[in-house]
Amino acid sequence: MTFKPSDGAGGKPEWIKSSYSSDDGPSCVEVATTLATIHVRDSKLPEGPRLALTPTTWATFLPYVSGR
Repeated sequence: MTFKPSDGAGGKPEWIKSSYSSDDGPSCVEVATTLATIHVRDSKLPEGPRLALTPTTWATFLPYVSGR
């Protein structure tokens, strides 16, 4: 999975919803990237808690959730 880091315009990250989420089905997660951090949040609670991961930690985590 490859992300283009947010440019930080306006100071807000650009959140990308999981492809497993849909408008008529269950919501999942959203991610936003910066050069140093991957941010993860619940798409149902966008103002709720968030995780902040390093790119290395994110890369290590992905195989466990992608089923590969």
